[in-house]
This record gives sequence, C-alpha cells and structure tokens, in this order.
Amino acid sequence: MTPRLPKRVLPALAVLLLALPAGCTGPGGRHATVAPTSRPPLAERVAAGTSPALKGFYDQRIDWTPCPDQDDGGQDEPVVQCATLKVPLDYADPGGRTIEVPLARVPAADPGQRIGSLLLNPGGPGNSGFSMARWGWKGFGPLHDRYDLVGFDPRGAGGTIPVHCLDDRTRAEWTGTDDPAYDHGRILADACRARHADLLPHLGTRDSARDMDVLRGALGERRLDFLGLSYGTYLGALYAEEFPDRTGRLVLDGAVERSTDLIHLNGEQAVAMEAEFRAFAADCATGADPCPLGSDPATAPNRLADFLDGLKAHPLRGSDGRTVTAALGWAGVLDVLSDGSRSWQRLRGALEPAVAHGDAEELLKLADGANGRMEDGRYETAADAFAAIHCADAPMAPTGRELDAALADLAAKAPLTTRHDPEATLFLPDCRPWPYRSPEQPHTVTAPGSAPVLVIGSTGDPVTPYPWAQRMAAGLPNALLLTRDGDGHTAYDKSGCVRDAVTAFLVDGRMPAAGTRCPSD
Repeated sequence: MTPRLPKRVLPALAVLLLALPAGCTGPGGRHATVAPTSRPPLAERVAAGTSPALKGFYDQRIDWTPCPDQDDGGQDEPVVQCATLKVPLDYADPGGRTIEVPLARVPAADPGQRIGSLLLNPGGPGNSGFSMARWGWKGFGPLHDRYDLVGFDPRGAGGTIPVHCLDDRTRAEWTGTDDPAYDHGRILADACRARHADLLPHLGTRDSARDMDVLRGALGERRLDFLGLSYGTYLGALYAEEFPDRTGRLVLDGAVERSTDLIHLNGEQAVAMEAEFRAFAADCATGADPCPLGSDPATAPNRLADFLDGLKAHPLRGSDGRTVTAALGWAGVLDVLSDGSRSWQRLRGALEPAVAHGDAEELLKLADGANGRMEDGRYETAADAFAAIHCADAPMAPTGRELDAALADLAAKAPLTTRHDPEATLFLPDCRPWPYRSPEQPHTVTAPGSAPVLVIGSTGDPVTPYPWAQRMAAGLPNALLLTRDGDGHTAYDKSGCVRDAVTAFLVDGRMPAAGTRCPSD
C-alpha cells in the first residue's frame, strides 16, 4: 500500500496576513516597470472574438445575491456575494448539455479605485476557488481594496459537476489499507466509471480554462486578471495558451508545469519531499528538546522512516478504535511537511507520543487532515477530483524501460519516502485503468502574445519543486520568475516580500526586477 502523497496547497483562506514586510532584493533593488495592461472603462470591457455559438454564454448576466449564512463580522464587513455561471459541458457541442459553476465575489473595498475582477484558484487539483473567495478573502490585504475577488470551482471540484466516486466506507479502506494487493487505481477508476462516465471526458484543465474565459466575459472584463496557487498555475498557464490576447495580469505561485509526463513529475516531487523529510528529522535530532528520533541527525531520517514503515506490522490503535496504519502515518507526515519548517513543531508534537508511547491520537489527526476525513467520519471529495482532473490532463503509457529508469532514479534520490512502494509514488494518481483517455499531451506552454506573467517559485518547495517554476517561466516568453528562498509549498503566504511584489504587479503593473529573490518571513 502506498500513502497518497499530498499535493494540496495550503488554502489561502487559512492564512492570516497581518503585516506585509518589505525587503525584495534584486538587481538595482527596485521594481522593474513593464507596460501596464490597458485598463479600459468597465463599460467597454466586453467579450471579444467569441464564436457565435458561445456568444450567449459570454453575454449572460450574473445575478449576484448575498451568500447565505453570512458571518456577523460587524457593519464594516463586506457582503460576500454568490451566483452561478452557465457553461457548456462540451465546448465542441455548445448547444448541448449545460452545467452551472458556483461563484463567490467580494466587491472591492475601495470602489472609487476599483481596477476590476481578480479570479482566484487555490490549487489541488480539486480544491474550491468558491471557498477560497467566500471564506478566505481577508488573506489578500490590499488586493481586496482594489479588486473584486472572485472565486469559482473548476470542473470536478466543489460544486461544479463534483466527482464523488468512493463512498465513505470504501474511502476509509482506500486511504488506510496496507494490503499490497489492494489495487487503488482500479478500484477508484471502476467507481468513477460507474458514477460519472459521462462527465470524465469533460473535467480537464483546458475545459476549466475555457470556463474562466466565459466568466471573464460575463463579468464584463476585457482581460483576465488571475492569481493561481499550485495547480492553479497550470490552470492559468493553459488559459494564457488558449486566450493569449485576453490575458491581463497573471500571477502563478508554486508552478505546476506539464512539459513531461506525470511519472517524471512525480519523481521530481518525491525528491523534493525527501529533502524536506530529511531536513525535519535532522532538525528534530539537533534541537534543544528531546527528540523521539534520537539525537543523531545522520540516523534520525532513517529512524522516522523505519517507524512509519513499521506501522504495517505494528499499527497503533486510536482511542476510537481506529487503526493508524503505515499508509495513514505516511500520509499525515508528508502532508504536514508540505507546509515546510513552520509546521515542524506541529509534526514533532504528533510524533513524540506516537513514537515514544504508542499514542496514536495526534498522528491520526494529521492523517485525517491529509485525507479529508471529517470528525463525523465523512470524507471530502477532493481526492476523487484530484484523480479525475489529472487523468483528464495526462495520458500515461510508459514503456518498461522508462519505468525502470524512473524507479532507479527514485531509489537513488528518494529512498526513504518512497521505499514502501516506489511504483505507486510514480503513478499518483494511477491513470492506467482510467476509462477516459485524454488527447492532451505533455508540452511546454508558451502562450506567445500574452501579457506579462509573474511566475513564483520557492527553492525548498516539497510539493511543486523549484525547477518547475524555472521551466514554466522559461517557456512563457513574457514571463518573469520571482524566487522565494525557503521551504514550504507556495510563497504568497510565507513572504511579505512576495506579497509586496504581487501587489505591485496586480495593482500597478510593476514587475519585480529580473533576478529578484525574496526571503521568507
């Protein structure tokens, strides 16, 4: 059994951005000014170049109403507005079945200085952009002053034709079993085929990018301004590829680029996670407090891997009777490590009672968070959407030689975090038994003719490795790479310097100077 290596961005809705420290450093120490995107009056922002068959979708009126269950934050709190957008299920058949996309909007706090609409995506794939705007708008500081913050759910996620394949009982077994014969890929594929065969061909990122353009037109925006985190960067990049002349200011933080196939990308991710895993264990061993992994930083990483693998033979029992298997232990640990060193204390607090006393409670909480299990035993459906979207984006049929080479690379570069089942690490998700074969092919997104794009990468990101940001920025002819020095997934919530640079670009059209590097908070 393979733990499901988490690929979830920590949602911006959970980030409290209280202060925005300055300190971007780059050649000359200043922002470089690029030609600002033309900002026509709102009344002139119309859908251009739209095919007649789609014109009705672009021209639709969005009926915004206050979202239900508003928080009582006082009279200064904005009213978050909700609505739905109608789009075709199949863009090749715009006169056929339609679907509805949930929307959430927080109007600009300074209407007199309003720039337009800023679309948000929190990543996944499978996370909800609707929830990101509905509940997380306070995390965007000065961007909320000047922009209407708009969130929507990509296809398969949240409320947009949600993919829910496994019932809760099956999901619990699927996430928790250590049985090496358990065929995760086949079980999930069969369940998704039985429930959603008609939807699976229409869940790819390119279709969600087309939905974004319909949303842009319905909002009355001539160009799309967008902030995407993690998988949201791939969504933004494909938007630029599909509609380069309609791009406004795009910020892509924690780049997911698809110039190669999924097994090679998963291999690169495993290597980055291995580095974080080893760094945490070594830090634990050298800290002032006693460490459950011992006091030798050279052996601590192996001791942690041995403990987690050892749960196969000696699982821990929780107070509610549930069992902490190796699959659950690995999932919880790797998920916390995705946030980098600022979450190391939390992980250490969960491991100490588990390793030293066999107390599973805190480790079980980490596993539940990683797997989307709620307190009542129900599961969120993001994992199903994760697989469905990936498999709609990335057909894979590696040869035996390619697979052997990838496995050898893992054994050399990520021997600890992948030794339990290295093949399953590469096939995450496992699209081999998937009922729908996508026409998408790995390729470098170039988007010639797009407006300038700001790509952000973090040198120690264990989920979207820094080379992905370098490759995305190199592929887009009008992109600039902003680097954050530090670990943890994505940069916007971890560096005031990055937030300042993003604000300067989105609000004023000022790019950071080429080569700028930002420290972490």
